[in-house]
Amino acid sequence: MFNPLKDIRDLFFPPVCPACGGAMDGGAGFLCTACQWQMPLTGFEDRADNPVARMFWGLVPLERATALLWFVHESDFRQVVHSFKYRGRWALARDMGRWFGRTLADTDGWGGVEVIVPVPLHFRKKLTRGYNQSEYIARGMASEMGVDLDCRSVVRRVNNPSQTMVGGAGERWDNVAGIFAVRRPERLAGKHILLVDDVLTTGATVASCARAIAAAVPDCRVSVATLYASKQGLGVRD
Repeated sequence: MFNPLKDIRDLFFPPVCPACGGAMDGGAGFLCTACQWQMPLTGFEDRADNPVARMFWGLVPLERATALLWFVHESDFRQVVHSFKYRGRWALARDMGRWFGRTLADTDGWGGVEVIVPVPLHFRKKLTRGYNQSEYIARGMASEMGVDLDCRSVVRRVNNPSQTMVGGAGERWDNVAGIFAVRRPERLAGKHILLVDDVLTTGATVASCARAIAAAVPDCRVSVATLYASKQGLGVRD
């Protein structure tokens, strides 16, 4: 659609790729064409037995678990995470969620999801940041998968320190123990819930949230999808 204001803005402030910082191609989408070809895809969505799923074995019962991309610390794609997490690029999170949603919608085994729930931020942290990036990822996924989005039934009742500020894996698990609660269990009862987060490292945050949901809504089923997964956190070598 013709948008003269956007054309004028792009003339003086040409959009740049959030990964490599280079100029965006016309119609390339949320990343430049070169970076889209180089995205570090995991390919886990059609593998029930994958490293993300195995991370939760014995910790919390899940139907399925996956991550779309690898989070590689030395990679340019780390900048994509920082853009939507710390630099106000919420629309980037939504657009990547749409891509993730299309991927799952086209993959056998994910068609039974009935509602998507983003891992919530504490309201104080959300006020400070202005938005929850996982919520925008979930919004994009829900729109492509044609399922409901529920951003109110699960809450983070403790404003715990960010996991990036906590040391080892044990401390991270302690940091998120018991911090989530379900305040509207009737809205999730009997549903297949897809719990969505941005980055999976130790799995502590997602596991704590999934446990809270399973305890409050025992007749539900829970699956997990994160946009990124850390190779270091999963113990995966190149």
